Amino acid sequence: MIEIIQGLPENVVAVTVSGILTGEDYDRVLVPAIEDKAQKYGKIRLLYQLSEDFEGFTDDAMLEDARFGIRHITEFEKIAVVSDVEWIINAVKVFKLVIPGSVRTYRNKDLSEAKAWISE
Repeated sequence: MIEIIQGLPENVVAVTVSGILTGEDYDRVLVPAIEDKAQKYGKIRLLYQLSEDFEGFTDDAMLEDARFGIRHITEFEKIAVVSDVEWIINAVKVFKLVIPGSVRTYRNKDLSEAKAWISE
């Protein structure tokens, strides 16, 4: 499940993911939010939190994430990934080398720090 996090600047899409993330979650929540902000602001910022009760991705969610990321890669000015899942953190560290914007990783205990950075 994906839920929008409120209270951040208008050019920021902030979400928290819990339970099992599905492709439908992307299509219903994340994709429209990002496309709307990208249309309004051109460059946007993304705060993507995998909450402590995150359980994983379905195959279609992983595919949708890859496809969407490739199509919109140049629209991200900053990306903050917040997670306690080691393989997610390590994957982000690898992929940030090919993402044109700034990318940082944070632990769930540092969510407020991630919010501050993405808002700067």
